[in-house]
Amino acid sequence: MDSNFLKQLFQQEFTKIVAVISKGFGLQHIEIAEDIVSETFLLATESWQAKGLPANPTAWLYTVAKQKTLSHFRRNKIFDDKVVPEIHQNQIAVDYTDEFSFTQENIKDSQLKMLFAICTPAIASEAQIGLALRILCGFGIEEIAEAFLSNKETINKRLFRAKEKLRTEKIQLELPSEQEIIQRLDNVLHIIYLLFNEGYYSKTQNQILRKDLCIEALRLALMLAAYEKTNVPKTNALIALICFHSSRFDARHSNDGEFILYEQQNEKLWNQALINQGIYFLNQSAIGDQLTSYHIEAKIAQWHCAKADTVEKWSEILQLYDRLLLVNYSPSAALNRLFALSKAKGAKTALAEAKKLNLADSHFYFALLGELYKDIDRQKAIANFQRAQALAKNSLEQETIQRKIAML
Repeated sequence: MDSNFLKQLFQQEFTKIVAVISKGFGLQHIEIAEDIVSETFLLATESWQAKGLPANPTAWLYTVAKQKTLSHFRRNKIFDDKVVPEIHQNQIAVDYTDEFSFTQENIKDSQLKMLFAICTPAIASEAQIGLALRILCGFGIEEIAEAFLSNKETINKRLFRAKEKLRTEKIQLELPSEQEIIQRLDNVLHIIYLLFNEGYYSKTQNQILRKDLCIEALRLALMLAAYEKTNVPKTNALIALICFHSSRFDARHSNDGEFILYEQQNEKLWNQALINQGIYFLNQSAIGDQLTSYHIEAKIAQWHCAKADTVEKWSEILQLYDRLLLVNYSPSAALNRLFALSKAKGAKTALAEAKKLNLADSHFYFALLGELYKDIDRQKAIANFQRAQALAKNSLEQETIQRKIAML
């Protein structure tokens, strides 16, 4: 039996089953839901190796998971002693035949509610990302630890504390009121944005994990777009941003893992279908009069999907960065603006502004200074590249900088 098939199936279905169980019996039992899904997959591995794959592996998983869940709650009398009295006390009429079913509609509803529950302000942002990776994306503890450059023990403790918050704060697996949805949507979008960035600019060297993180971020964003109340311009703008950046993912690395700079990328490897999807969602995001950082970043990313190296292109990108810094200032955006400035108005103009930033702990800053000095002062270019190499924590980035030094 193909282990890759099992891993992919686990990642896809783990999140769905946990969400449905949690919706049916409450977030306070989320760890029980995780255990039941793990037991279900263990049984599947043993059974399928002995008997072969069933005709419908997904349906098999749903049936076994449902049986195990009902058995657990009835055996421990949790359903009769705790769940039912709470239903009567709150006068909630619940049909668990419908509530605890694996229809596509119920799965999507459960996952959407789980997304908003995880993104509660009661949980710290870093813990929200960890929970999202585990509960909504199906990543294992080792994979999450690698993404955070951490270890399993630290990640387990972080997830445990986050789940305790869900319990102690009595977070419900339900969509907030319409007003709360509007307020919490910014946090939900931010978590998806951070999740995507963790994949696209990841410190880990696991190329498959990087790409998977980007795919999961896009899936979660598309899930929001499929729900009327969260299908708003800023959601569409974030989707466009993810699509444009993801379209160039395969061109950013060679077959042996070497990082390929934007100028050297083979545009034939850019995914035109994702670019077209990005254009569609960018057009959708233009409805209304709200302008967010996602809108501006998406437009910048769209310009990067045009390979032509023209002054017009970089002047447009420069203007967009000027607007972005006014809407949402960040050091990385300021650095990217300087690169656009150098392309539009020359390295000397960019150097004059670069010295004002003085981001002493950023290897990106010194790498940019190296680029700007490259055709002006070779020794200063080498010195800045060496400083960047010393600060870089990723060996792929260090190797890329070393090649730049060798070319001077």
